[in-house]
Amino acid sequence: MELRHLRYFLAVAEELHFGRAAARLHLAQPPLSQQIRALEEEIGARLFERSSRSVRLTPAGAAFLARAREVLRQAEEASGVARRIHAGEAGELVVGFMNPVMDAVLCRALAAFRAARPGVALRLRELPTPAQCDELRARRLDVGFIRLAAGVDLSGLDTRLVLREPYVLALPEGHRLASLTVAPLAEIAAEPLILFPRQAMPVLHDAMLSALKGALGPAGGEPRISQEVNGKHAALSLVAAGFGLCLVPASARDWARRGVVLRSVEPGLPVVEMAAAWPRGDRNCAREVLMQNAEDVASGQAALFLSAHGLPSPPAGV
Repeated sequence: MELRHLRYFLAVAEELHFGRAAARLHLAQPPLSQQIRALEEEIGARLFERSSRSVRLTPAGAAFLARAREVLRQAEEASGVARRIHAGEAGELVVGFMNPVMDAVLCRALAAFRAARPGVALRLRELPTPAQCDELRARRLDVGFIRLAAGVDLSGLDTRLVLREPYVLALPEGHRLASLTVAPLAEIAAEPLILFPRQAMPVLHDAMLSALKGALGPAGGEPRISQEVNGKHAALSLVAAGFGLCLVPASARDWARRGVVLRSVEPGLPVVEMAAAWPRGDRNCAREVLMQNAEDVASGQAALFLSAHGLPSPPAGV
């Protein structure tokens, strides 16, 4: 039994006339009569009493009508749900993220997505980049917002760059370098520094230290690490307390601390690259909407972060 057979039966049951039902279905009457007879044979019961003057439902036909209507209603509802999910208007989207991406871009992108796609349930999972990549390959995430860096295994994934974010210098407002608009790397490297632990971002950590060491020159020694902290808020609090200077992504303007100012840095530091990643070849309209939201938010974001604090854009070469 197919849905079309139920539709044929419903038309005849509502019209109680094979000719009118055939016209409504855009069929010739003989094929429609044949389909109804085939349906009755399949069910094993007569659904209609036919005479030369009238057509009426049998008791079996009346009982079948109510259930046929419900089956067709459920089929249409299921089709509608499937169409909405395919169009990215319903269903669930499982999103992986890292805290820095949430601060810089994703919180605004998620707000825009929820306004545009209220029928899609968002499930958020905070995971480091390697774990997100594993979950994407296992298809337990629909999209991940990750940090691109050498050594990250992107096999089996497609990616799209969302944001390139420069580092800026966070320092106490009374510090001697606070009077500069662009802080020289050699001056930064000579100061006590607050860093994030290497295990959190080994490639980025090593590139940062290498740039600072290079700025000191052959006889300059090693950068002085005053403290290591896991959280950005703790890092800025230590800067405010005078424990040292800290290099932070430009989106640090959203983490403002009393007594802390931000300054641009001369070329030479690595740039944070944030990307959306998803299982290779997978198509998902809701994910496309969210990624577009993220790209819209990120467009010009680094310059916006800098200008909000009266900072110039990074010099050429950053």
